[in-house]
Amino acid sequence: MPGAIKVVAATTMGTDMATDSRLHLLQLVSPALPVGAFSYSEGLEVLVHNGQLGGAEPLRCWLEAELWRGAVTIEAAALQPLQAALLGWREAVAQADQAAASAAEAELIDRDGWLLALREAPELRAQQRQMGRSLLQLLGELGWPLPGDGNGLNPPRLGWPAAWAWAGLCLEIGLQELVEAYLYGWVANQVSAAVRLIPLGPTQGQLLQLGLASLLAERARALVQADPGQLWSGGVGAGMAQLRHGELYSRLFRS
Repeated sequence: MPGAIKVVAATTMGTDMATDSRLHLLQLVSPALPVGAFSYSEGLEVLVHNGQLGGAEPLRCWLEAELWRGAVTIEAAALQPLQAALLGWREAVAQADQAAASAAEAELIDRDGWLLALREAPELRAQQRQMGRSLLQLLGELGWPLPGDGNGLNPPRLGWPAAWAWAGLCLEIGLQELVEAYLYGWVANQVSAAVRLIPLGPTQGQLLQLGLASLLAERARALVQADPGQLWSGGVGAGMAQLRHGELYSRLFRS
């Protein structure tokens, strides 16, 4: 009987941890997350303005193309190496190994800078920095500062993918779920922007997002196993739209 009690307790503990992880994931993808994602269209506003995306079907094709070969896929694949660098940095700081901490931090900054360099538009790079800074500030206020923060050190300014990777470690979210959520959050923001721009209508927007669920899961499974350095981005149209956003006479979004 005591053995049975121990088994039940262990099972309950595992269930509680899994429940916490799922709830943490929901919090991370919530529209209430104060990072300002709602204020960006990432070039979508230019495409709508030019008449290239005037309805649900063109938008679906656009989103599917980006999920297959857009820069967002490289960022999603980079979450695992970003987490590895963050873990190495955290462990080195905890052990007061200055040399190892400096090397891990340098690797993290290098990976972060490489991802930013893939984004052609300065507005989009500023978006990545702003959202990353906002998420890292929030995590610090919730009790998860970057390694070294609060010890007289200035943590590096990281972009959105690196901040998302750190959030996954802090909230103990599995890599597969974290990659899915990264892609899902990007699609949700694009659909939200389209609802306001096309206009698409909230029901059509939800139907579109629902229809992309299988592709999101498929791409996440592939990207978890992928080497981001071996991937390529075919999002030339997205890059051009992002670069032209600042030239619009009037606009609703920041980029």
